[in-house]
Amino acid sequence: MHAATSFARRNYTLLILLFATLLLSGCGINNIPRMDEEAKAAWAQVENQYQRRADLIPNLVATVKGFAAQEQETLTAVIEARSKATSIQIDANTLDNPEQLKKFEAAQSQLSGALSRLMVVSERYPDLKSNQNFLALQSQLEGTENRISVARRDFILAVSRYNTEIRTFPGKIWHSVMYSDLKQREPFAATTPDAEQAPQVTF
Repeated sequence: MHAATSFARRNYTLLILLFATLLLSGCGINNIPRMDEEAKAAWAQVENQYQRRADLIPNLVATVKGFAAQEQETLTAVIEARSKATSIQIDANTLDNPEQLKKFEAAQSQLSGALSRLMVVSERYPDLKSNQNFLALQSQLEGTENRISVARRDFILAVSRYNTEIRTFPGKIWHSVMYSDLKQREPFAATTPDAEQAPQVTF
C-alpha cells in the first residue's frame, strides 16, 4: 500500500512538473534566448555578405589593373580598405560592443567609398567598361550590395524584436529572473551620410 502511494505521489509530482513546464513555455520563457540567437544569426548573415563582397574585390582589382594599371593609387586604396575591413570581425562575444560595431561599420563604409571611386575610374577606359569579366564582376558587386542592405535590415529587425521582448511584459520578468546576463543589444547604425545607399556602380 505504501509503495502504491509513493508511486502515485511520484506520478502526481511529474504531472505537476510537466504542466508547469508547458505553462511556462506558453508564457514566453524561451522567447529571450530564441530572439537572442536570431539576432546573432542575422548578424552572421551581414558578415557573410560583407565577406562575399571582399571575395569579389581581388578579381575586380586584377581586371581593372589589366586595363588601367596607371590607376595605382585608386587600386591601392581599394586593397587597403579591403584589408582593414576584413581585419575587424564581430562575433557573438563582441556583438554587444557598440564601439567595436562602429569600427567595423566604419571600415566597411570606407571600403564602399573606395569601390565607388574605382568604378568612376572605369569611365575613362572604354575597353574596360566593355570587358565581359568586368561587367560580370560589376553585376555581382551590385547584387552583393543589395544583399548587404537586406541583411542589415534583417539584423535591425531581429535586434528590435529582442530589445522589445526584454523591455516589455512578460519578457521583462523572465529577463530579470532568468536571463539578466543577456544585455540590450545595440542596433545597426550608419556611420556615414547616406550609408544605407549601395555604392553607385552603374554607368
